[in-house]
Amino acid sequence: MLQEFLQHFGYAALFLGTFFEGEAVLVLAGFLAFQGYLRLDLVMLVAFLGAWAGDQLWYLLGRRYGRGLLARKPRWEQVGEKALARLRRHPDLWVLGFRFVYGLRTVMPVAIGVSGYPPGRFLLFNGLGAAIWASVLGAAAYHFGNLLEAVLGEVKRYELYVLGGLLLAAALLWLWRRWRQRP
Repeated sequence: MLQEFLQHFGYAALFLGTFFEGEAVLVLAGFLAFQGYLRLDLVMLVAFLGAWAGDQLWYLLGRRYGRGLLARKPRWEQVGEKALARLRRHPDLWVLGFRFVYGLRTVMPVAIGVSGYPPGRFLLFNGLGAAIWASVLGAAAYHFGNLLEAVLGEVKRYELYVLGGLLLAAALLWLWRRWRQRP
């Protein structure tokens, strides 16, 4: 049942998950690739495409709607101002690596759009950053499965527990983020 579900919807769910958020969904997909339900190369590719497309959308919204978009959420405005200050000092480095800094995944592309950073340059550096992120995190999650197997033995016996734990951790992370973002 799990295998059929993942064959039909696994990559689409990964794309949507990385389009909107990212880390927890990619970690889960990397572990599922270790289990043989998904292919690691496709996990990395789909995660790259989802993250890159989502960040492009937020960047374009930031360019079009500017500070009004940041002002809609007080926390975004506060984080956006900090992001803009950092962006002014090392713009290309921040575009390349913002997705590796916890809490900046959504607001940073908006701030970059507000800053007037060139679209073609964002397209390139955002793509490079998304490719590095998807490869590193996807491979790390895959090798986490190797580590679990070395510690626990046959991981297949525990896969529902591990998957449940990863899903629970992802849900708790999502809830915690939403709780922190409330006014």
